[in-house]
Amino acid sequence: MKTIKLAIVGLFLIVANTTQAQVSVNVNIGNPPAWGPVGYTEMEYYYLPDIEAYYDVRASQFIYFGGGRWVRTTYLPRHYRNYDLYGGYKVVLNDYHGRTPYKHFARHKAKYYKGYHGAPQRCYKPRTAYGYNDRHRDHHKSYKHHDKYDRDDRNDRHNVNHGHGRR
Repeated sequence: MKTIKLAIVGLFLIVANTTQAQVSVNVNIGNPPAWGPVGYTEMEYYYLPDIEAYYDVRASQFIYFGGGRWVRTTYLPRHYRNYDLYGGYKVVLNDYHGRTPYKHFARHKAKYYKGYHGAPQRCYKPRTAYGYNDRHRDHHKSYKHHDKYDRDDRNDRHNVNHGHGRR
């Protein structure tokens, strides 16, 4: 009887050990952009103080306030077309995990004011011959959508006129 109990306990330990060995956690949350600062492996967002915007590393999207709401886009808006992403300072937000970093915008704006520069930064890849936004200027759509997590969106609906044509 003891032999059977020992065999069952041994089998249980072997199965538990095998199961534990097969479980792994993937912390690769996204590839940083070429202009991102080197040395940060587990970041989700950058705050760009000069343009008061965020960059979502996982989704490869910029988040900025425009039209009365926070907007996510693949490219910077037209009025920041000439902003130098390589030269501009990027604040790495290691302390925030979620979908709405702009909930702390007032704190970020006060702490990391326009023109803020902390320690020197080196980018992942060298700057290309043309600017980051120049290659996207007229060749692509803006790929813009309003963030569904922004609470202020609910009450800020545009009045759409559906009456096109004669009455």
